[in-house]
Amino acid sequence: MKNIHNHKYLEERRKKLRKKLTPAEAILWKYLQRKQHSIENYIVDFYCASKKLIVELDGAIHLDFAQQNYDDERTQNLEELGFTIIRFENKLVFESIEGVLEEISNHFKE
Repeated sequence: MKNIHNHKYLEERRKKLRKKLTPAEAILWKYLQRKQHSIENYIVDFYCASKKLIVELDGAIHLDFAQQNYDDERTQNLEELGFTIIRFENKLVFESIEGVLEEISNHFKE
């Protein structure tokens, strides 16, 4: 199987994204202990290898029609590789971090 994780050519881009976290990402980042990762050409917000679980946070940009199409295609491609993707709106991180963490932890009980 070819390596699809953490391509070297995306390392600088990952570093730049970590330095420019959205406020919601910064909060969740504290709880999930820096789990940013790249898979193929995608940089995912948070990743757990043992469960092949990807957690994505969606801000206002994800309401854009073109961005939604990209997100749908990206999700489909990642699911075809065997990953599970769960998405949360940024506002949920601010309003209900406990609920977000509970939903994430439910994927570890299965």
